Parts: sequence; C-alpha cells; structure tokens
Amino acid sequence: MDDLDRLDRKILTLLQEDGRITTVDLADRIGLSPTATSERVKRLFRERYVTGFRATLDPQKLGRGLLVFVEVSLDKTTPDVFERFAEAVRRSPEVLECHMVAGGFDYLVKTRVADMPAYRRFLGDVLLSLPGVKESRTYAVMEEVKTDGLLPV
Repeated sequence: MDDLDRLDRKILTLLQEDGRITTVDLADRIGLSPTATSERVKRLFRERYVTGFRATLDPQKLGRGLLVFVEVSLDKTTPDVFERFAEAVRRSPEVLECHMVAGGFDYLVKTRVADMPAYRRFLGDVLLSLPGVKESRTYAVMEEVKTDGLLPV
C-alpha cells in the first residue's frame, strides 16, 4: 500500500463503486488528464491491485433469494483431507465462497438457493457428500444488512 498515493487510492475507490466508469469520467473525478489516468489504471492492473471486474446480479430475480452460511467440520484435519475437500468445493458451482477458518470448525461455506427445500437438497446432495465432512451447522440469513463488499482504500 505504500506505493499508492492519494490519486491511486481514489481511483481504486471509484473503480470499486463503478467498474464501468469511463477513463474520461474517472479523470474528471480525480482531476487528472485521461492519458495520465489511463496510465495509472494500467499500472494498478499490472501490479494486481485490481484483479478483475464482474457484474453484480440480483439473486431474487435469478431464483436464489435465500442466502445461507454453513459451518463445516471435517472428520480429520490432515493435509490430504483438506486438499480433497477444497478440490471438491472448487468443482461445486452451488458454493459461492468457501473459507478455511481458525476456531471451532474448519470451513465457512456461503451459498444461495431458492428456498429452504432447495437448501435441504443442496445440503444432502452436495455439501454432506463432500470428502471428509463430519458435521455442519446452518445459518440462514434473515436480512442482508451490508453487501457492497468495498475495501477501504
């Protein structure tokens, strides 16, 4: 972060808010020429401060209105069990995110499904069939309070 000046930080903030902002609009917002702004953006990509862009979709309209987090505990905590579990999760499109965590369980899984019957199918057909799964605890989200996921820059 020491390599970033005030303008780089502003660019990163604006790109997080609107990844489709034009170079001209971005330049206006930070007070630089479009050429200088473009060079800064290219450098931020090259140095991997920006790793990509994607569209944010409405889960309700796509039939995935129920957000669920699941604590997963494995039967063994050995490197081969961790690797088999991780590989299987990477192949599961229903799993939106999966994080190995420290604490009372091994992984935190995030998924979106249509409703509770769909979650029950996901739990039985996908999650509990992953290698090494001993038990799980489910947390269905009642209200999404903050979802922008913007990093403070």
